[in-house]
Amino acid sequence: MSSSAYEIIDTCEKIDFQKVSDLLRYYGLSDLDSDTQRQVFQNSYVTIFVKKDGELIGVGRAISDGISQGAIYNIAVKDAYRGKGIGKRIVDEILKRLSGCNVVLYTHPKHIGLYEHWGFRRMSTSYARFPEEKYYEQEGFFRE
Repeated sequence: MSSSAYEIIDTCEKIDFQKVSDLLRYYGLSDLDSDTQRQVFQNSYVTIFVKKDGELIGVGRAISDGISQGAIYNIAVKDAYRGKGIGKRIVDEILKRLSGCNVVLYTHPKHIGLYEHWGFRRMSTSYARFPEEKYYEQEGFFRE
């Protein structure tokens, strides 16, 4: 990915959160409205937005204490820009800011395996609780 062609932004200022909401909804990563997405990203430890020619084309975020633990969420890149290293750049930027932390990555089950080349491994010691459990069950988030 040529960094001169893409703008990497790590602040929530001047971000159109309707576009963020639309992108995350498209990939089934979140169904929150734009105002709630703004709050979610503003409350995150790391936020990464990628723009090309002023258009939002990718996002990612992490929550963390900044010392020992971090969790990556909401990695999404518009279809037209997938396969160009943008998702890799987003994850690399987040991991740089979580250096020294244990990091877990939360993703949709259909994307399992995409993150192994960063050294992420599937865990057998985690649990999850969701307000809308049926949806997550149908999407394959739970193992028997």
